[in-house]
Amino acid sequence: MQPANHGLEVPPGLSPKVKEEVIKVLSRRNLLTTLGVAAAGGALATVTYKDDANAATTASAAKKNDPEHAWCMVIDLRICDGCQSCTRSCQQRHELREEQTWIKVYSMTNTSGGTFAMPRPCMMCEDPPCLKVCPVGATIRTDEGLVLVDEDACVGSRACMAACPYEARYFNWTEPLPTKRLLPMAKSMPQMPMQKKGTVGKCVLCADRLPYGELPACVAGCPMGVLYIGDLVTDIAVNGPGTTVVLSEFLRANDAVRYKEELGTNPRVYYILGHGQNLGGQA
Repeated sequence: MQPANHGLEVPPGLSPKVKEEVIKVLSRRNLLTTLGVAAAGGALATVTYKDDANAATTASAAKKNDPEHAWCMVIDLRICDGCQSCTRSCQQRHELREEQTWIKVYSMTNTSGGTFAMPRPCMMCEDPPCLKVCPVGATIRTDEGLVLVDEDACVGSRACMAACPYEARYFNWTEPLPTKRLLPMAKSMPQMPMQKKGTVGKCVLCADRLPYGELPACVAGCPMGVLYIGDLVTDIAVNGPGTTVVLSEFLRANDAVRYKEELGTNPRVYYILGHGQNLGGQA
């Protein structure tokens, strides 16, 4: 993968260290494999992105052993046409049945009574309620902020499904589809789980791809460039068409918000609105 700069200029006001890293990242062949040095990553306040939240989120992202990355996602609703390519790409990558939609595209009502499309993956919460209720510890959260499920440990209690306020977990009621993987006997990993009947599955942000500089399937599969994979540590995000942005500037300039922020889960999925959207109302 070789993301294009698309004329991106380094924004003014960055510290010398951050500016140097941005220039370095944009000049290299593979964006995601270069993400890794502390920068001005940010958070969102209750409804909009604000400067006074930057320090808190940067500190939160770096708390545990100074992780190399702090993965997040940005979804630009201004250009989403609801084609569901993200859903299909995810299903193909993870060999999911039709009813298993780890990134579901909802139809939402806007302020004028119309509708708009809202892709909803796992929110990769910093304080995930699903993790606390699992009776066997099958839900884990990595230092880089990915909430995953150990399918070998999962007993299918569905407590995590009840606890998730985003409805982002799915029970495997039937046997999974026959695998087409090159190594069908390979052991399931939380980063690339093999689904089992009687267990719970969810979006893993294609965690097995990220260390190799590859985009998650949903990001790569979106023809509109709606989805971005971002890193709060290096303050960089990139979408499928290869558009590279400085994450904090992108969020701030477009008044990004987080879904159900009032619940205190600190989700790492940021939405950019723009057409009268109201994330609270589902059509």
